[in-house]
Amino acid sequence: MSADGLAGLDERRRSWALDAARHISADRLRELITGLVDIPSPTGDEGPLATHIADTLRATGCHAAVQPLDDRQANAWGRLTGDGTGPDLMLYAPIDTLTVGEESEDVPWIGPELREDMRPAATVHGDLVTGLGASNPKGHAACVMMAVEAISRAGVPLTGDLVAAFGAGGMPTNARPVGTRHNTGQGAGCSFLLEQGVWTDYAVIAKPGWTVSWDEVGLVWFEVTVGGTHTYAGSRHRLPYDNAIARAGEVTAYLEKWFEEYAERHTSGTVAPQGIVSSIRGGWPRMAAVTPAVCTLMVDLRISPDITPMRAKREFMAALAALRAASPGLDVRAEMVLAIPGTRTPRGSWIHRSATAAWEALEGRAHEVIAGNSGATDANILRGRGIPTVRIGMPKVAEAPFEIDFARGMNTVSLPAMERLTRHLIRTAVDTVTRSRAEVAEAEEGAVA
Repeated sequence: MSADGLAGLDERRRSWALDAARHISADRLRELITGLVDIPSPTGDEGPLATHIADTLRATGCHAAVQPLDDRQANAWGRLTGDGTGPDLMLYAPIDTLTVGEESEDVPWIGPELREDMRPAATVHGDLVTGLGASNPKGHAACVMMAVEAISRAGVPLTGDLVAAFGAGGMPTNARPVGTRHNTGQGAGCSFLLEQGVWTDYAVIAKPGWTVSWDEVGLVWFEVTVGGTHTYAGSRHRLPYDNAIARAGEVTAYLEKWFEEYAERHTSGTVAPQGIVSSIRGGWPRMAAVTPAVCTLMVDLRISPDITPMRAKREFMAALAALRAASPGLDVRAEMVLAIPGTRTPRGSWIHRSATAAWEALEGRAHEVIAGNSGATDANILRGRGIPTVRIGMPKVAEAPFEIDFARGMNTVSLPAMERLTRHLIRTAVDTVTRSRAEVAEAEEGAVA
């Protein structure tokens, strides 16, 4: 890592970025992240956290607002206003957690019990902070808050507006059992934010991965229905027997193998789109004596930016048709119930070039592209609406006084990693919203040429 991560900037912008960076501190980052973790924000219930974020931004000199989607769900956003001659930039992070942090909704699916890190209460372990969503998404949201606060306190003279936006409903989920609106997740908050006029020329989304990503997968969901015969345990040996649940197991095993072949066919750019069978529903838990006539599976199939949801649907339907042909009597059908296309930002875009230059200045080496990605974020919503967007974030914590599994990776954040990401966001912002629109356009035209 270079001394200050500002190599390549001219003297004025270097000075402005240095002034802003002086306002970053481990104590302030710790204060920001613990404040976010301690306010529960499962998908559909982000309102209290959005209010906290807006209040915090307002106290640092930002114009800030809460943007309700309904009486429980809300976005937050803040704006530092430029003189109108430069491009506007959005620093974006979602704020809802993948799980809820309550036994009634999480157990037993997350495990036999909720660990300390699975609850919305921050715990400090030296330079690490744990708690539900401490890294993803809340640690990233805290870095956006810190970056905008630092630029505001430094009084950097802006040409374009710098917008900090925090979206509800960023997780890949529909409404929870206690939810109201069906579409509380899948980027609902980000879509609403844009529809209500919070729009910029470029965007940087803060999500995991210490690399500058310009493309990512989309996703399609299928509800797969497997048929069988409704019958009774006492009559199994006397009547036709075709257990839909057993048949669903056959379908699942087939799809798990097919997903691997699908990923190999569609790996391109930095993405390797995966698929999973995520849930199974069938029968009466209260009545173990009978079999159901149908069993339903849910499938998440990731798609690269190079294929459309309809192409993915036809491939999936063809796979099921091949299975039916190989298994006489199998009744299996599917319906596509969700579709979000994958997206890509041109690598010659200003925001990709600026964010990459910031990464290289901080690391003191050529940018390292990380391939094989299958995670989807609200970057797809931003790019899909026409805003060139890149993704940058923190790597998963590798060294800790506890084992890092999937959940702890989401729920553990490193303060030094937060400082590095914040410095990246500041440099990229200063490099962008202190220029004229003509200057940025000329740079993009030169990249294309």
